[in-house]
Amino acid sequence: MNAVDALCPVLGEWRLRVDAALADRLPPVGEPPERLRAAMRYAVLGGGKRVRPALCYATASMLRVPLEWVDEAACAVEIIHAYSLVHDDLPAMDDDDLRRGRPTTHRAFDEATAILAGDALQCLAFELLSRNRPAGPTETQQLRQIRTLSRACGFLGMAGGQALDLAATAVAIDESRLETIHRLKTGALISAAVGLAADLALPAEDPDYQRLDRFSAALGLAFQVRDDILDITTETAVLGKRQGADVAHHKATYPALLGLSGAQRKAQDLHRQALAELTPFGAAAAPLHDLAEELLTRHC
Repeated sequence: MNAVDALCPVLGEWRLRVDAALADRLPPVGEPPERLRAAMRYAVLGGGKRVRPALCYATASMLRVPLEWVDEAACAVEIIHAYSLVHDDLPAMDDDDLRRGRPTTHRAFDEATAILAGDALQCLAFELLSRNRPAGPTETQQLRQIRTLSRACGFLGMAGGQALDLAATAVAIDESRLETIHRLKTGALISAAVGLAADLALPAEDPDYQRLDRFSAALGLAFQVRDDILDITTETAVLGKRQGADVAHHKATYPALLGLSGAQRKAQDLHRQALAELTPFGAAAAPLHDLAEELLTRHC
């Protein structure tokens, strides 16, 4: 049992649920194109905290949305995350050779296969959200989810954040610019994980939807600030990727800009902001609150 499961046992159930769902929805091996199929499964099923699916399930639970209604969304957001890691690790991007304690996808296979695997995973995520199901979300709700996820991973989300991050390598930037990078590159997909569940229960103009939007925005930024800190404070064996990779790649980070203590204060401020947005939901928000606590105090 890991730290998240120990804090709130139901989170372990959600991890098992999404792992089983992912294994079922990814293309089986043994049929052409065999190598591409194998690379897709390698990229997604090779471990990971399953933070984004857990946020999706926790939000659905709080809003009384049946979990079977969000299985496709939980899988979709994790598949998008996995695709982004495959492409981020490529030589043209961050050029990393270790992810989750094992070779990155382009090292385990080859660069061309990794690119194609990322492309295919992105397409699969949206195919899952659009599937015609006899019971579950309406077509209108599915369209809202597709819009939520596409915005989070496009030029005004994850891809845009990566572009800004690459442009900021070895360049002095201010805190406002760094916040924009982190909110887009990491925060947007974390916000989408919450939004995908909220899309099934609340209209976008509802005050509770707006609270969840503010919660996830603060959480997503705090999560990346915490990642910046862990990159310099946690050993490779624990972190699952190369310690000090951000420093080695001359990345813009909060510790580099504000110092380690300043980055820690920033993370704590965002932590408080995020949790304050859950107060109006009362006891129903306990699983989401506990998950946020673990994510913002984690050591790996």
